[in-house]
Amino acid sequence: MANAVLACGASPIMADDSDEVEEITSLSTSLVINIGTLNKRSVQSMLLAGKRANALSHPVVLDPVGIGASRLRTQTALHLLEQIHFDVIRGNSSEIKTLAGQNASVQGVDADIADSIHQNNLDQYIALAQSLSLRYNAVMAITGAIDIVADNEKAFVIYNGHPLMSKITGTGCMLSGLLGGFVGANPKDVLLAAAAAVSLMGLCGQLAHEKMLQFDGGTSLFRTFLIDAISNMTTEILKRGVQIEVR
Repeated sequence: MANAVLACGASPIMADDSDEVEEITSLSTSLVINIGTLNKRSVQSMLLAGKRANALSHPVVLDPVGIGASRLRTQTALHLLEQIHFDVIRGNSSEIKTLAGQNASVQGVDADIADSIHQNNLDQYIALAQSLSLRYNAVMAITGAIDIVADNEKAFVIYNGHPLMSKITGTGCMLSGLLGGFVGANPKDVLLAAAAAVSLMGLCGQLAHEKMLQFDGGTSLFRTFLIDAISNMTTEILKRGVQIEVR
């Protein structure tokens, strides 16, 4: 995750001790709260960091990793949303459905195939994203085979990406890190910044797969080439490769 953030031009720093999170947050331009390796000690640190970022008007991103897989994860995500204002909430389709109180097929941190976004249910997921955006006053980013980035008025539907991205650890967390970098650099247009980050990540997945095939590689090389693609991304490459529509 840190390598991906560095590759996009941002500077990551990780902290989870309550004695320093407020100070570290004060030094940063944005905050990403990721509940992936959750424990009771870190929950208090998340609350302290989130409230400090809110007080400083720094953008805050939530990644509710694996919400629905355990009571602790679900209760923690909902409590964080009660106590902190998040500018962006990013999750896979199963996580976002769980967040909305809908039945979802949760399989650890992965979205279940039953919750996949496709053309037949795309409008339903856009409506879900926009309703949650209104509820939490946040930009919603639902990632999967088709990505949706939406506020309560506008939705970007993004078709970039590659299935191999789900076969390596941390692509979702990498994206949440990129979102932190992008919205930190563009706090006045969080929706567009979030759509750019999601588009870039998906396009880098496609470019990484093309490069991997040239070397007859597998998932390890794919991971390396994914970070390479992020670091080599330019405005021209992004404009040429992005597959996006506005709803």
